[in-house]
Amino acid sequence: MDNPINRAPLFAALDAEAAVALRASMSEVRARKGQVFFVEGEPGDRLYVIAEGKVTLGHSASDGRETLLAVLGPGEMFGELSLFDPGRRTATATALTDAVVLGLGRDSLRPWLTGRPEVAEKLLQALAQRLRRTEDAMADLVFSDVPGRVAKALLELSDKFGVFRDGELFVEHDMTQEELAQLVGASRETVNKALAEFVNRAWLRVEQRSVTILDVERLQRRAK
Repeated sequence: MDNPINRAPLFAALDAEAAVALRASMSEVRARKGQVFFVEGEPGDRLYVIAEGKVTLGHSASDGRETLLAVLGPGEMFGELSLFDPGRRTATATALTDAVVLGLGRDSLRPWLTGRPEVAEKLLQALAQRLRRTEDAMADLVFSDVPGRVAKALLELSDKFGVFRDGELFVEHDMTQEELAQLVGASRETVNKALAEFVNRAWLRVEQRSVTILDVERLQRRAK
């Protein structure tokens, strides 16, 4: 079975032997749900690759409002900006579920970047994709209504975590309604109203910390 770690940008460019060597240089961190890996504003010198579980990246505004920037799963990275720009962390990383992550410090990564240019290329590609997603999210806040943003968020979560069960797409996102609202940049009441509309239209079922998408095509049209 394909190991999600092998799809991470750090590993995707390597052959099996090199991937084993790289993994051996990484430290394993086992986190309980709610554990914080790092806090926005603190110095950073390490990236992480998720082996198991889910991790959120969040931002706190000066007025105390919380925003979720991303929900990440196995094979995805976080904290990589600190390896190219040794400034302060731009987000807080928290285990959404029990999780296992692999950490790699700047000094350990440098030989891989200089000796294996394909690794550096993959990391830069991942950073470019992260920037593109950020720009798309900013555009959505300006041009999309809340139901459209909710539909898009659910579809993106289904791409990462969805599994088909009896012809239905089950998505265990592990978020509370408040966290889902933070992810789409809206109030919980407005997001709940959008979800209720989708349920009434028989596009999905809402369950505790999960949804079952019944009509992907209509949800896709609503997300545009």
